[in-house]
Amino acid sequence: MTLRTLSAKNAAALDKELMSTGAFSIDQLMELAGLSVSQAVFKLQPLNKGRRILVACGPGNNGGDGLVAARHLWHYGYQPMMYYPKQSKNELYQRLTKQLKDLGIPFTEDFETALKHADHVVDAIFGFSFSGEVREPFPKVIEALRDTTVPILAVDAPSSWNIENGPPPSGPGKDFQPEALISLTAPKPLVEWFRGRHFIGGRFLSPEMAEKYGLDLPPYEGMDQIVEVGFEGQKL
Repeated sequence: MTLRTLSAKNAAALDKELMSTGAFSIDQLMELAGLSVSQAVFKLQPLNKGRRILVACGPGNNGGDGLVAARHLWHYGYQPMMYYPKQSKNELYQRLTKQLKDLGIPFTEDFETALKHADHVVDAIFGFSFSGEVREPFPKVIEALRDTTVPILAVDAPSSWNIENGPPPSGPGKDFQPEALISLTAPKPLVEWFRGRHFIGGRFLSPEMAEKYGLDLPPYEGMDQIVEVGFEGQKL
């Protein structure tokens, strides 16, 4: 089974429709997305292989998914560490941040030191809406992700990649190829350039909405929020 991809334009339109005619709130979508991310980490990094998870969050919805994932990871028994340098003043993100602080989850501004002590990294910096240049303080962060041997799970896109065209031709993300990717709702066109383990997550879609956007409903099993697929979307 090959899963069809979702362009950046259609991904934005689909999110908007999910929150209008689909009757979802952004809180619900973010909670389900973050839960999916946490399940992918659990699959990739079992507790007996190391519990220290560095979660790098950007200022937008992708970062919000990372905040939710960290909460779930703490409850699973991991030891998350947050890198969240551009904290949003939006009330939703402030609540998600408080939930983490109430659990005693630490926040750091020293990404490179935290990376040295991590067993796994969640890249939740930039998602499908990213475009333009990578701005401070993220160029050095993406360089560190590119050069580390610590395994990385990218959320929806390896940060700095173009959703349609894959890795940038120059800059810190040029040779960034994380070990794993979780595509939320549906794969984006950038999967053509991705060569790691690939998961689909986020069980949002009704059959009618999937048909409208020309998408396939992934073959989730039971209570699973993720399904692993091959390079071109084949179920493994």
